[in-house]
This record gives sequence, structure tokens and C-alpha cells, in this order.
Amino acid sequence: MKITYWSDYACPYCYIGEERLKKAIESIPEMKNVQLEMKAFQLDPSAGEHAVSDTQTRFADKYGISFEAAGRQIENISQMGIAEGLDFQYASTLFTNTMDAHRLTKLAQSKGNPALTERIISALFKAYFTDNKELADKALLQSIGEACGLDAAEVREVLNSDRYRDEVISDENEAFQNGIHAVPFFVVGKYGISGAQSVEGMKATLQKALEQETEAGMEQGMSCGLDGCRIG
Repeated sequence: MKITYWSDYACPYCYIGEERLKKAIESIPEMKNVQLEMKAFQLDPSAGEHAVSDTQTRFADKYGISFEAAGRQIENISQMGIAEGLDFQYASTLFTNTMDAHRLTKLAQSKGNPALTERIISALFKAYFTDNKELADKALLQSIGEACGLDAAEVREVLNSDRYRDEVISDENEAFQNGIHAVPFFVVGKYGISGAQSVEGMKATLQKALEQETEAGMEQGMSCGLDGCRIG
């Protein structure tokens, strides 16, 4: 079975949702050979190369809430990540453009090595949510690529060019054409999982897909779109 999903490295629910998906997969013996394919979805394609404000201020401005309320929401999301075993430091993240991070992911995917791709994806999420690095930093991406097993020269060539940019944009266009405007969004057979569902919720959908039921369904959870993260 193949699971295709759209995600962005700056989306907290994507990090949480992917961790929950892995746990759901691990709990189903029949899914030990599942294939995962991440597709790109930039929450803000216009974001710059450097963070221009702290997370709490940006959150408050995005949702039109007080600075204090934003802090509480951020802490709640962080605790969700921590509950999944992630070192989740959402309050101190540095939001920047994620195009190059997605292009690096495309380079990894081109090698046909799922373990390599997973190392890249995990390292990029960790860099943003745990180490609080700017994902538009080409030196950071170069280091991540090399550490995960990509050829240093090829990583440098990709980062200093527009290679894989069209593929990233194609992923996003595909999402919009299919009515996907928020992430994470997982496609499992004929079923869709919108947002960071619980592990049990994801497991139930995975089992339905395994049973090859004919009617399509969609489960909804917390997600992030172009207008921000849906937190209610």
C-alpha cells in the first residue's frame, strides 16, 4: 500500500500528524511494507530567507488574538508534540521560506531510497521544531543533506540552482486541484485523512483502506493552511 501526503516543515500539525501516522502504521502488522510519499505544500511561498518576528507575535497577528492568548495556544500545540515523544520547541521557531527544504527533499526522493528520504524529512522537522533553525539557510540544508547521506557536491548544485522548484510547485498545484488547502493531508487508497488525527483515528482509516471498502471517506483533524493553523 502507498500513502501519499502533503506537508510543510513549518507546520506543527504536520510534524505531529506524521508521527501519529507512523505509530498507526506500526500498530498494524499488515502495513509493514507501506510506502510513504511526501508532497510539498508551502504554507507561505512569499516568506523571506530570515525570520522577521517571534512565533508568539506572528501567531497573535495571524489569528487576531492577544499576545497572551497566542502564547497559550502555542504551548498547547507544543504539549501535543511532546506527548508524541517529540522534542517540540514551537515557541522559539524561526519561520522562513521552505522552498529549498522541499527541494532538498525532492533530491532525496530522486534516489529511490526510502530510508534516505525519511532521514532528510526527520532532520528537517527536527531542525525547525527542536533546534529552531531557519530552514531557508542554505548552509544548514547543505549540512543536513550531507549528514543524511546525500552527495555534498550534488546538494550544493541543487541549492545553488532552481532544480526541483517546478516539482515543488507541481505538488502544490496538484493539492489545490484536488481541493486540498490545508496540511497535513494523507491519501490512503480511497480515503483521505485531513489534519493531525489521533493515532486511533488514523489506524481506523488505515484498516478501512486495507479492507478495500468501496466508499471513500474523510476524517478531519487539526491542520495548517495558507491562512494559518486551524486550532479549534
